[in-house]
Amino acid sequence: MKTKRQEKILEIIAEKPIETQEQLLEALKEAGMHVTQATISRDMKELHLIKEQTGRGSYHYVASVHKATFHNAGKLRTIFRESVSSFDCAQNIVVLKTMPGLASAACAALDHMNISVLVGSLAGDDTVLLIMRDNESALHFCEDIRKMIE
Repeated sequence: MKTKRQEKILEIIAEKPIETQEQLLEALKEAGMHVTQATISRDMKELHLIKEQTGRGSYHYVASVHKATFHNAGKLRTIFRESVSSFDCAQNIVVLKTMPGLASAACAALDHMNISVLVGSLAGDDTVLLIMRDNESALHFCEDIRKMIE
């Protein structure tokens, strides 16, 4: 039910300009879906709907172009947290130990986190090598890792 409702919301905002939650509620009712404003509000948050200005100066709801990034960020952090078993740093290099076969997944998760101090990464089977900009960045990143996997 939720998936169909959210698909319908995306369909509605793609077909016509919806400026308010009330207009969206009405459009859903016309489509045979009776929901509450609170449900619509939650759906809009989960779908990452934003208001975008039209050429006429009014605003209407659209799906964020960053939706995939928002949606995947949590999954990537979970993959990273679940795969790393230990870590340490030596100067500007951080070494992560992972469960067997999960180094590539942990490395991919890090690559998609857009970490500005991360120069590059290399994954083996159960080890990830991270090259940081400087020694201080490596130390701070180890502390971030500690917080992330606790």
